Amino acid sequence: MTMIEVRGLRKTFGDVVAVDDISLSVEEGEILGVLGPNGAGKTTTVESIAGLVRPDTGTVRVAGLDPLTRRRELTRVLGVQLQEAALQDKITVAEALDLYAAFYERPADGRELAEGLGLGSKLDTRFAKLSGGQKQRLSIALALIGRPRVALLDELTTGLDPQSRRNVWELVERVRADGTTIVLVTHFMEEAERLCDRLALIAGGRVVAIDTPAGLISSTEAPTVMSFRPDGPVDLARLTAIDGVADAREQGAGIELRATDGAVIEVLDRLRADGVRFTQLRVVESSLDDAYVRLVGATREESEEVSA
Repeated sequence: MTMIEVRGLRKTFGDVVAVDDISLSVEEGEILGVLGPNGAGKTTTVESIAGLVRPDTGTVRVAGLDPLTRRRELTRVLGVQLQEAALQDKITVAEALDLYAAFYERPADGRELAEGLGLGSKLDTRFAKLSGGQKQRLSIALALIGRPRVALLDELTTGLDPQSRRNVWELVERVRADGTTIVLVTHFMEEAERLCDRLALIAGGRVVAIDTPAGLISSTEAPTVMSFRPDGPVDLARLTAIDGVADAREQGAGIELRATDGAVIEVLDRLRADGVRFTQLRVVESSLDDAYVRLVGATREESEEVSA
């Protein structure tokens, strides 16, 4: 079942085009990660799905509901955690959890959520006295306390220390295991690879790629990184002339190149033919970081060509 469907979404703020013809869908029980540079339109997309922003054109459906016309019904199935959220300064963590739990027929255990997020010792602490990371974790708990069928999580671990980040990841995994569909906006590639079934890369207000993490990595021109330390000079031009080698450059006393799997074998053959001996050979698959940089970079180049 498709839980989120976005078609032809466009939103402008004055002369700024924040989102330009975005279309995507999220299946029930799936975690869709949303990646992209600052200002790419990620938050505007999420806020449109939540019904907090009215798009200029396009349609949005969440569990079959229009977020703008059926808001009351939507609040029963949707949990939202935004980048910035605030509560009254004097409300305590326990009071906030009890208040939000009262909005739902079958809420989750607020104390259990607090414990899982490292807030168990802060139940009697007022909101104004919480650190930035603690406020962030409380907003996550409030987004999930209603046992939502769909959760929108925007930069949920920004500002958290490594241990808190992993606690949040474990909670997200448990929530998904219970059947919640999640849209996760993130800048952390490790987070995206660990949690997400698919990733939508947004740049310039458009979806430029959508695939599994492994699929995005393998779709890049040269998904393998090879490095070695030669015993003498290497003709880089001879290596880049090999079909499948995207680039080769000196890295300190070594050489690093990006190539397809098949080209790696040809590089080794070329080095042996040229009498080059080498040590410290490493061949590793490109990372999601590499795929992200290449895809975003290609989009920027296309935009510059169009504007020129």
